[in-house]
Amino acid sequence: MDIILDPLIPLALIAAFAALTVLCVSFAVWRGLPGWWLRGLAGAIVLIALANPALQDEDRDPLSDIVMMVVDDSASQKLSDRESQTAEAVERLTADIESRGMELRTVDVADGIGDAGTELMTALSEALAEEPQARIAGTILVTDGQLHDAPRAPELQAPLHTLLTGRSTDWDRRLIVKNAPAFAILGEEIVLTLKIEDQGAVPGDVGATADLSIAIDGDEPQTYNVPVGEDLELPLTLTHGGRNVLQFQLDGIETELTDRNNAAVVQINGVRDRLRVLLVSGEPHAGERTWRNLLKSDAAVDLVHFTILRPPEKQDGVPVSELSLIAFPTRELFLEKVNEFDLIIFDRYKRRGILPALYFDSIRQYVETGGAVLVAAGPDFASADSIYRSALGDILPAAPTARVIDEGFKPAISETGARHPVTADLERFAPRPEAEDGTPGWGRWMRHIEVTETSGHTVMTGVEGKPLLTVDRVGEGRVALLASDHAWLWHRGYEGGGPQLELLRRLGHWMMKEPDLEEEALTATVEGQTVTLTRRTLAKTIGEVSVTTPDGTEQVLTLEEISPGRFVASFEGQEQGLYRVKEGDIETVFALGPAAPREFVETVASGDKLEPMVTPLRGGIVNIEDGVPGIRMVGEGRNASGRNWIGLTPRNAYVTTNITVTPLVSAWLFLALAALLTVGAWLREGRR
Repeated sequence: MDIILDPLIPLALIAAFAALTVLCVSFAVWRGLPGWWLRGLAGAIVLIALANPALQDEDRDPLSDIVMMVVDDSASQKLSDRESQTAEAVERLTADIESRGMELRTVDVADGIGDAGTELMTALSEALAEEPQARIAGTILVTDGQLHDAPRAPELQAPLHTLLTGRSTDWDRRLIVKNAPAFAILGEEIVLTLKIEDQGAVPGDVGATADLSIAIDGDEPQTYNVPVGEDLELPLTLTHGGRNVLQFQLDGIETELTDRNNAAVVQINGVRDRLRVLLVSGEPHAGERTWRNLLKSDAAVDLVHFTILRPPEKQDGVPVSELSLIAFPTRELFLEKVNEFDLIIFDRYKRRGILPALYFDSIRQYVETGGAVLVAAGPDFASADSIYRSALGDILPAAPTARVIDEGFKPAISETGARHPVTADLERFAPRPEAEDGTPGWGRWMRHIEVTETSGHTVMTGVEGKPLLTVDRVGEGRVALLASDHAWLWHRGYEGGGPQLELLRRLGHWMMKEPDLEEEALTATVEGQTVTLTRRTLAKTIGEVSVTTPDGTEQVLTLEEISPGRFVASFEGQEQGLYRVKEGDIETVFALGPAAPREFVETVASGDKLEPMVTPLRGGIVNIEDGVPGIRMVGEGRNASGRNWIGLTPRNAYVTTNITVTPLVSAWLFLALAALLTVGAWLREGRR
């Protein structure tokens, strides 16, 4: 039962009346009126009457206390016997709490979306938002202590306890990639920093070194014996552009908690700092400037242009000392520094005796060891002075027939070219739609050098379906033969022009071994949990694709051809980690999330991350290994944990079902008292 005030008029008016009363009494005292105290009592009684004091009586129904229990059901909780430990603790705590008449709210926390890890505090905050805080008697976390959202911990008013799963003998070994760049320049050395770290109670029979396997782009791995607990600096030089996949793998040890964190995948994009191109031109012609302008327009290209402005057979009587031409350093370019070029282009060049046979043989060796040569053939290619009659003839994919066809024709994509990445879907870059007769929407070329394919693949055809563009792999390098010197007509817009820039860009990148333009490739694209596999091939059919998941299981997928030479299939990755994909002799790896998911970065149970939250609330951190603790009721502010027990604080919450309000004194009685006091003051002052 409580005393309350139920004012008859607004409090502001009562305050104004109180101020007026004080003023009047003060004036009476100043004037020396003997009844001032009676006047003051009369005013006070009126004020009490206006405030209307009353007795309030409530009928209350008590509410049961609520206990929040958050159960960690993440991937790390499935290690060792933690699942059975958790189940036992939850069962015993549930029975104990419910036997005390308390309500139990159990929240199961699975792995976070993506690679968010264990979000215990987020789940606790969301659950508490649905419950009245005045009824929460305590919170119990059943976990291994490895949470990843500690900053999101809610403000609690009752004890917080942690029951730790795991064993005191648990230990684990993990591989850490401390430093790995996302990009690297080809040919320049970079340094990756790795570390092998042991956690927990490491057995004495575990050595101080470990075997580390390193594989690049799915190739055969190489194994090294390295120390544990030290930073390992791994120098690396990328050999090809595009994505380079480096896979690191530690041998698992039977007694460690898991080997899921024994692997790491690093993806580094290789980029070229500068593309060094040597352009060797024969007699000047309309297309020479097109080649030069095309190459010079790219700031990433270092162009060295070797051209014949004065052939040796020219006899015009001009003394050599008066010529302004500079002798080109042919020996330095074609013998000493030929391997420094990424691409050599011969544009309508023929043998003139300027480049000895030894130089052409040097270029042949350059290609076989990884270089690239593009020949843009003119009429001279069909003559007796053709560079095909040199050592280059051993590596060129087509041989001239000595016939030059001077007539208009539209270049066409061959059946193989429709599958080859250099020319696949090139028609969509045409300046106008395909004609009614099915010919591409680009202009004609006016000259075709007749050649016969000897190796490689013909991806474009010309007059009567004869080879126009033929590409081939020679040793470690690549060659291409364009059997026409009229590609420049597309650049000049003749009859609408054509996609010369796109064609030569693709051709150059294919010769530079860019992974995106490999004709035989298997790639994986990851978006969230969806993985899209793409198999590009020149073959008309392919076999099934084998996918090995992180846990070692294997599934087989059938890819569907969506365009010539391009087969695609998608699947949902159910598990974070490293996947291996194989079709025939082609194999690749990719990581869904990190190779070692966040759940497996730290696997040894520990209460260190939760201690800053548990200690201020006088809770406890208990190892389930030592037994499931009992429950005691403790007062608010008291220590809530001890040996083999944890405490909950009764909140004594209730709900009010009825309220009765009874005035203390009748307002009319108060008014009569005030009147009597006022009259008394008047009589006293009147008698005086």
